[in-house]
Amino acid sequence: MKVGLIRCMQTEDYCPGTTDFKFIKEKKGAFEGIEEDIEIVGFINCGGCPGKKAVLRARELVKRGADTIAFASCIQRGNPIGYPCPFAKKMKELIQKDLPEHIKYLDYTH
Repeated sequence: MKVGLIRCMQTEDYCPGTTDFKFIKEKKGAFEGIEEDIEIVGFINCGGCPGKKAVLRARELVKRGADTIAFASCIQRGNPIGYPCPFAKKMKELIQKDLPEHIKYLDYTH
């Protein structure tokens, strides 16, 4: 699996992504049960509210080899402060509409 991670721009001010990387390495959370090796292609923020830039950023992750787009838990679950992105659903819909059909998606990391 070649994964490109998209995170919340506001959350990156205080979260370095340590738990995302740990869960990928240990194959926990959304990565549990994945048998193949997992390579991180890129780790980028959404571009800020309302997430319109996420489409271009996801496109670039795929261009650089990602076959899976993972939305970091700060977007879908609101980790670590419990405030999920109010634009998460629409952001994912727009990305899925833009990218090739074979791309897989993970709604969270940990």
